[in-house]
Amino acid sequence: MAVVTMKSLLESGVHFGHQVKRWDPRMKKYIFAERNGIHIIDLQKTIQSIKDAYDAVRKTVAAGKTVLFVGTKKQAQQAIQKEAERCGMFYVNNRWLGGMLTNFVTIKKSLLRLKKLEKMEVDGSFENLTKKEIASLGKERAKLQKNLGGIKEMKDPPGILFIIDTRKETIAVAEAQRMGIPIVAVVDTNCNPDGINYPIPGNDDAIRAITLFTQIVANAVVEADNEAGLKIIETLGDENENMEEMMNDVSAKEEDREVDIASYSTEAEVQAKEEPVPAEPSEDDLPVDVDKVYGENT
Repeated sequence: MAVVTMKSLLESGVHFGHQVKRWDPRMKKYIFAERNGIHIIDLQKTIQSIKDAYDAVRKTVAAGKTVLFVGTKKQAQQAIQKEAERCGMFYVNNRWLGGMLTNFVTIKKSLLRLKKLEKMEVDGSFENLTKKEIASLGKERAKLQKNLGGIKEMKDPPGILFIIDTRKETIAVAEAQRMGIPIVAVVDTNCNPDGINYPIPGNDDAIRAITLFTQIVANAVVEADNEAGLKIIETLGDENENMEEMMNDVSAKEEDREVDIASYSTEAEVQAKEEPVPAEPSEDDLPVDVDKVYGENT
């Protein structure tokens, strides 16, 4: 099954680039032609780039690592959150805080603070505070949730980043490059593809195009999870088969064992003769309930 079709790319407007005067010469190899002062992106190269990025994301997730979806421009915020939640990964869709990767220790403290405020709101700690204190803590929680809600459960830096618009997310790109984290990014005709591990040439402004790219990456995550689940099921199936084979072998050995009826009966008679005949119990040997108090009959 194809990762994406040419028809879906055309319908989403992926081939529309920026105005010719706003282009980045380093994107020349991905440009097909010019129409009415607008660059047209070569969709053949886009399809190949999508396949490479899809395989990279799938292998990363299959190795037990996570994916961080990044897109803070208005057109991308909703799609980034929706698809990241669908595949169970992390996302940043409001603002990239400086040091989110390079200074992750400090970010962890903010995440712990967010979880603490959420716990206080649930366990009734706000009941002992004044209205002013509650309002202040509520504003702090809302701010942390807005910026860090998508990575609240992230315990380690991600294995790969998926970015919409590298020009807007320059800090995220720089931090990922410094940390050696691979980057999958949608690059328009005004972007610099250098330094991006898996650049996907395409329109990074149209909502439909952004949604399509985000869905493709989320599908790669889902496929990797499904493959991992199938492997676990196959492993359990093999273990059950081995157990059944062992039980069958044991039962077969028990059934195949020959018994000499003559010797068996003789041994049983000898054993019966050797066993002493139990004597009849006397009144003194009868059981006594030690917890009961017995009185003498008068």
